[in-house]
Amino acid sequence: MEQTIDRSNERVPRTLDQEFELVRDAIAMVASGAAPRVTVASLHFGEELLEAARRLAAASGVRIVPLWTADEAGVDIAVERGVDE
Repeated sequence: MEQTIDRSNERVPRTLDQEFELVRDAIAMVASGAAPRVTVASLHFGEELLEAARRLAAASGVRIVPLWTADEAGVDIAVERGVDE
């Protein structure tokens, strides 16, 4: 009898890390002036990343705008320049 191991729980931390890296790159792109706004969409863990993204964005001089889906089951994350600019 062949045993299978459920490795789905191993994917969650890796997916969180990968998605936060995308958000971090978007923040860097907007903060550097390369783009006025960047949206990171289709995130599995957008809601879980919001607070950390907001802290990093504030430290970088940009802001996070959550874009909730129509059913509010998920959120995309937009990064844009601060209101001062």
